[in-house]
Amino acid sequence: MSQKSEQNIYDNPAFFDGYYALREKDTCLNDLVEQPAMAALLPDTRGKSVLDLGCGYGRNCLAFARQGAARVVGLDISEKMLAVARRESGGATVEYLRMSMTELASLAGAFDLVYSSLAFHYIEDFPQLADDIYRLLRPGGHLLFSQEHPIITATVDGQGGWNRGPDGAPLSYTFSNYCQSGRRESHWFIDGVVKYHRPMGEILTTLAKAGFVLEEVCEPVPPPWALEKLPAAAKEFLKPNFLIVKASKR
Repeated sequence: MSQKSEQNIYDNPAFFDGYYALREKDTCLNDLVEQPAMAALLPDTRGKSVLDLGCGYGRNCLAFARQGAARVVGLDISEKMLAVARRESGGATVEYLRMSMTELASLAGAFDLVYSSLAFHYIEDFPQLADDIYRLLRPGGHLLFSQEHPIITATVDGQGGWNRGPDGAPLSYTFSNYCQSGRRESHWFIDGVVKYHRPMGEILTTLAKAGFVLEEVCEPVPPPWALEKLPAAAKEFLKPNFLIVKASKR
């Protein structure tokens, strides 16, 4: 598939290596907080067709196939990510495509579930993405996605962060520019990582205007077993890292 000029940080070797090392840790918040909450909201995928946007290493694609999905399409812009997915998470019912989410208008077919884990905050034109996903869903189908919480993406100058007590324990979190939508640039493994901030109201209204029926809005906190594994995750009760939305097409 043709590639547009938008950011593709996951093919940057330094970023890829840093991110891979992060996700391999057994104390990664994605696995302790975000993924369990996503799993709890997942509709039945047996015999269904699933599209995973920003599929990364393909682990969720493989899980969908093992759970009985009839067809799974994993889409990602990163060739490095897809190389791992094809090597480690392949299967007869799984297909991987190198494609940007900005190119969904060119994707044919219909799906019962469109799923995305922590990718939508990289997309500038969210209304277009919502419209494209709505078109790809069958009536009765679901959209389930997570993204960085708007509290995380809000601050423009990068000066937000934890306020800590004398013992170093987090007490509160400072952020600003929440109602100012738009581009944010920060350092995460490398300089110049671009994300797009949208307040909660903008995200939910955009989905509603595209035709979606909102079913669940979740700001997950660690379950007890996760706190036992990583006590520091208790700070998620002070400030959420993740926003999860489940919506359906009538």
